Amino acid sequence: MTLDRARQLLEVQVDFGGRYNANSAKLILSEVQREHGQMAVDRLICELAMDEVFGFTPGTRFEDGLAIGKTYP
Repeated sequence: MTLDRARQLLEVQVDFGGRYNANSAKLILSEVQREHGQMAVDRLICELAMDEVFGFTPGTRFEDGLAIGKTYP
């Protein structure tokens, strides 16, 4: 998945908000993590203000649709 496509999909999830959309966002971020790395995930979280909507913070690692925890302090 390209970063542009991931951004488009995540924008929809952020617009709707809610816990079901947070789960969808985790799945998308898991794929971004796998293909593009932590820096790309952190950038998307900041760009789309996912900390305010879903509580995702930069540094959170996403694997298999789960938010694992911080990769760095």
